[in-house]
Amino acid sequence: MRLVIEIPESDVQLIRELLELTQTCEFTSHGPLDMKRLARMLLEDVALTVRRPGSWEGANMAQVLRSHGYSV
Repeated sequence: MRLVIEIPESDVQLIRELLELTQTCEFTSHGPLDMKRLARMLLEDVALTVRRPGSWEGANMAQVLRSHGYSV
C-alpha cells in the first residue's frame, strides 16, 4: 500500500528534530529512522494491536489509541 499524507510544516519540523535525536541510538529495532521508516514502524505497531495484543508494541499502541478516545 502506498500512503500519502499531509501534515503541518510545524509538525514536520518537530518530527525531524525527534528523528535527529534518534540518530545517536546504537541498538534499534528498525535501523536509523527517517520519516518513512518511522511511519512504517508506527503502522506496524498499530497492526500488532490486533495480531499480538499482548506484545509491548501492540499493548502500548493500543494505550495511545485509547488515550485518543478510540476503543481497541
